[in-house]
Amino acid sequence: MVITFSAILIGLLALVRPLQKNSFYILHAATVILAAYYVETHYFRASAFGSKTMLLFLVFHAVSINITTFVAYFADKRAAVRHAWRVPENTLHMLEFLGGWLGALLAQKIFHHKTAKKSFRNMFWLMIFLEFLAIMIILKYLKLI
Repeated sequence: MVITFSAILIGLLALVRPLQKNSFYILHAATVILAAYYVETHYFRASAFGSKTMLLFLVFHAVSINITTFVAYFADKRAAVRHAWRVPENTLHMLEFLGGWLGALLAQKIFHHKTAKKSFRNMFWLMIFLEFLAIMIILKYLKLI
């Protein structure tokens, strides 16, 4: 399971250049791999690319990417208040596209952050649309719909 999760997350990191500079994605990948290690050593082992492993990956990914996105928004809001280095908008949008849009939406509501800038909001909704479009294309390719 750890090998499978590592292969997926590090492979994505190697293939998508913007992710290589995204420290929040690296935090997300490390969190998912550590969670897989914990589950594999304490509970059960699963086959490398079996359905149970892939389902666990999706659950771990969904939880981790949303928490990571929430933390990224918190870090950006805190930096904005302190007039310090900000989290780049493309980093936030990449996290949203990877599935962290729910964490982003929650962070926007709680911290009142990134809610006034119209161009950011438009890109935020575009990322959500593109993510759902990508999911639909993948499901059609896999003949699941």
